Amino acid sequence: MSKVVVLGVFVADTAYRAARAPRMGETIMGENFALGPGGKGSNQAVAAARAGVETHFISRLGRDTFADMALQTWKQAGVTAAITKHDDSYTGAAYIFVEAQTGDNAIIVCPGVAGQISPGDIEARSDLIGSASVFVTQLEQPLDAAYRALEIARSSGVQTILNPAPAAKLPNGMLGLCDYVTPNETEAEALTGLAVTTLEEASLAAQKLIAMGAKAAVITLGEKGALYHAGGQSVHVPAFNAGPVKETTGAGDAFNGGFAAALARGLDPVSAVRYGCATASISVTRAGTAPAMPSSAEIDALLAKA
Repeated sequence: MSKVVVLGVFVADTAYRAARAPRMGETIMGENFALGPGGKGSNQAVAAARAGVETHFISRLGRDTFADMALQTWKQAGVTAAITKHDDSYTGAAYIFVEAQTGDNAIIVCPGVAGQISPGDIEARSDLIGSASVFVTQLEQPLDAAYRALEIARSSGVQTILNPAPAAKLPNGMLGLCDYVTPNETEAEALTGLAVTTLEEASLAAQKLIAMGAKAAVITLGEKGALYHAGGQSVHVPAFNAGPVKETTGAGDAFNGGFAAALARGLDPVSAVRYGCATASISVTRAGTAPAMPSSAEIDALLAKA
């Protein structure tokens, strides 16, 4: 069985590319604008589905144009939607500033009706969660919903991945429900209080995450790849050279989706981290988030070339 189930948020990405961000009270001219599908959970589900495994996505949508965008995005990627639609709020949206010279980004997320996902919503999907090979969640929806989903997955023997993004204080015991926790450098520092600027510091932060309850930690390091730590050992997996970097917005989501897909197919953790790094390395050569996710054939080709 190779099935990934993702709990998370869909938002419509409104991406603005400019030389720099405006200061408060200032208006500047941008270089480009794009509207497209996003949201960490949705992006991760798209990445997993594009990587070739059966993928289901649990969330809430409004009844609006952005909801139509979500459903079309999932249909094109092969994601099965496990959602409810609501009239009392809107489908989420995100402001994304992209620095033209570097492709780096800054983001504001408004999750809309998905910000009201409750433990009751999770209970209604307990059979789906329990049938997964890998369950993935993040922190854009309420923490109590993510916590309950991890509990259900763990009690069913499902491998669990927590991508602790955006950074937030976790409830006691939440890391103990995680087979893998996958922060980036900033999120790792927020969780552990330890700066992550080198591989050595990443290893120390990973060790602390395991001391806090996680079975294994994977710290994503941008252009440096990722560091996997479990069983007292750290393994650095470098990023791949897939071409010039265009935009880094969806890189973490690409990694998590590819990593989950690889685990679901039975790859060992280090090989799965390598697969996730290849997925992310391709995604950053393209604009956008969900539209940048590579196919399994593209990922396999990059891995073979490397």
